[in-house]
Amino acid sequence: MLAKRIIPCLDVHEGRVVKGVNFVNLRDAGDPVDIASRYEKEGADELVFLDITASHEQRDTILDVVQRTSEACFMPLTVGGGIRTLEDIRRLLSAGCDKVSINSSAVRDPEFIREAALRFGSQCIVVNIDPKRVPVATDTGLEERLTRFKVREDLRVMPRPGRTPNEGDVYWDVHINGGRIPTGLDAVAWALEMERLGAGEIVLTSMDADGTKDGYDLEITKAISSVVQIPVVASGGAGAPQHLCDAVTLGGASAALAASIFHYGEYTIAETKACLAAHGVPVRIVSPA
Repeated sequence: MLAKRIIPCLDVHEGRVVKGVNFVNLRDAGDPVDIASRYEKEGADELVFLDITASHEQRDTILDVVQRTSEACFMPLTVGGGIRTLEDIRRLLSAGCDKVSINSSAVRDPEFIREAALRFGSQCIVVNIDPKRVPVATDTGLEERLTRFKVREDLRVMPRPGRTPNEGDVYWDVHINGGRIPTGLDAVAWALEMERLGAGEIVLTSMDADGTKDGYDLEITKAISSVVQIPVVASGGAGAPQHLCDAVTLGGASAALAASIFHYGEYTIAETKACLAAHGVPVRIVSPA
């Protein structure tokens, strides 16, 4: 069995790592290269930079951060945020990142994923999916969303043609633009479609669990990891090492991504991997220097 990966995620704003809540009241948390180097020494398997400014004016800033980090660290680096064109991907890969993470652009133009995978290889194309549970009975805007995004019938959330929803039914509606816009896309069907178009990995961030520290949404994690053949990275909700262990054992994820539990020093990567190892999960252990 392949080793399960533990992946810290850093929010980068104007070339600095920041901490905040929903991108509000941002506080400077340090130089991204210094923090990345520390996580590498602590045994992180990969690192994610999320460019939260992600505007055209800031693109050169994140490119500089990626280049400086790749020169100092050897673990794989993924960058997400505002990636809209093949040129965006080319510049990030040339700067030294290993993978790019795409969300909103994939929904607006699914063929972008196919084109990116053909040009650069599936191994470096990650699709981030942000689903939210929505009760069918209370969803009054579904048809408008299906029209706005021209959702194919086989990718629609319930109710689908020919199916009458039951009382209490819920579905996972894919959201974009930082979770602000629901799309009408069914998260499980969308994951399969992204795999078909060439994505090499799915990062699954449950909007219901994100920030709660109550654990990942294991139901949607399992639902997607059980049907796709590509790796699924669980994201959103980590509050303790056991949660990351549950994500890869009960949820079937290939990796678990976390932010605040590592940034604020609540737990270390070593403690987290020790928890996984104690439950029989294969992990890469780094000996103290």
